[in-house]
Amino acid sequence: MSVKLRLKRFGRRNRPSYRINAMDIRSARDGRVIEELGFYDPLAKGEQPQFNVNRDRVEYWLSVGAQPSETVKGLLEKAGINAKAGAQPSAKSE
Repeated sequence: MSVKLRLKRFGRRNRPSYRINAMDIRSARDGRVIEELGFYDPLAKGEQPQFNVNRDRVEYWLSVGAQPSETVKGLLEKAGINAKAGAQPSAKSE
């Protein structure tokens, strides 16, 4: 089973919030989740946190080969998590 770290949309119309999840690549965007890893609220104001993630679990999923989506990869880099830490070297055909 291939796992991807990606966002799941919540919230009402014109007020989105997202959860960062480990999901099977075959499941729908808002479909079945393997594990919830954190949240991202792009419209957070004041003292509310905009982004929160369980660092240990994200590093675990990256170490076992989960690939982050482009958006999640950017968020993880802002949080100081190396999204390439668990990346497997690609096999070169000769």
